[in-house]
Amino acid sequence: MTTPLRVAAVQAEPVYLDLAASVKKVCDLIAEAAQGGAKLVALSECWIPGYPAWIWARPVDVAMQTQYAANSLALDSPEMDQIKSAAAAHSIAVVLGFSERTPSGSVYIAQAILSPKGELLMSRRKLKPTHMERTVFGDGSGADLSNVVDVDFGPTHGVVKVGCLACWEHTQPLLKFHTISQNETIHVAMWPPLAPSAGVDDPGLWSMSVEGCLSLSQTYAIESAAYVLHTTAVCGQESIERMRTAEGIVCREPGGGHSCVIGPDGRRLTSPLGDEGKGVQEGIVYADLELGRTLATKGFLDVVGHYSRPDLLWLGVDKRQKEVVVAAREREVVGRESKAGEV
Repeated sequence: MTTPLRVAAVQAEPVYLDLAASVKKVCDLIAEAAQGGAKLVALSECWIPGYPAWIWARPVDVAMQTQYAANSLALDSPEMDQIKSAAAAHSIAVVLGFSERTPSGSVYIAQAILSPKGELLMSRRKLKPTHMERTVFGDGSGADLSNVVDVDFGPTHGVVKVGCLACWEHTQPLLKFHTISQNETIHVAMWPPLAPSAGVDDPGLWSMSVEGCLSLSQTYAIESAAYVLHTTAVCGQESIERMRTAEGIVCREPGGGHSCVIGPDGRRLTSPLGDEGKGVQEGIVYADLELGRTLATKGFLDVVGHYSRPDLLWLGVDKRQKEVVVAAREREVVGRESKAGEV
């Protein structure tokens, strides 16, 4: 029997709109998770510099959006180097959710996977920001479909396939199917701060609530037969006042943290931190994963293997990255390829 792999799902409050302080807190959480014996630690959607919850209260806030972009994390930056160094110093893999700032100034909902040696194994962007998120973030492209990588945990645990999706990407059947086809063993499902459903009069959708989002993560575990780290953030009263979100439908009151670990058959494996109803408490949720359970579960259900019908149903994928500047001859070649593919 193989040694269980200890993982950590973070439930913590970012330092909203403050890149330097958020990076420092990430590095502290990496150290804490490693001290707790974890070999992999995962954070939530846009943890750096916090999820822009004000968009669900007022879609246009030029000053706050400018501050948000200025405090977003660039891939090639001293701040990212600090996080890589923390991963390497503590020999722990890191799955990070962040707002990615590009040289042009645009921002994207992004995810990165770092190896225990601090190497950037993968970065991707959310393919389609959800609803009001489009007022801040741009779309991902073809390269962002490659969202599962091999993480080498050394001689004790070997190479494990780890992947991730952001938030309501877990509602997209084709995207989920493509991710599952890459044969994850561990999947990180990143979410913003979540609030319990207020019932039939709730202005938001049930599928945006704690209950709805957890059901999507559990469904993904069932469909993929992978372990799922369901990661969420905390939003405190000071952050609510800073972003002025009390009148919106996200971060209306303190709470939001409901992180947990889900087994490959969909069952929840961990107990909640603090009050399940409010999710205010910060901390780290740990679980020891028996990686062989994914193979055992796929003996019952493998949606890209024995439980599929590729003779009847299949998925087409275009992984080419779409760029805004393309050389004329290259564009002609792409055009001919597209025309040749027409039916």
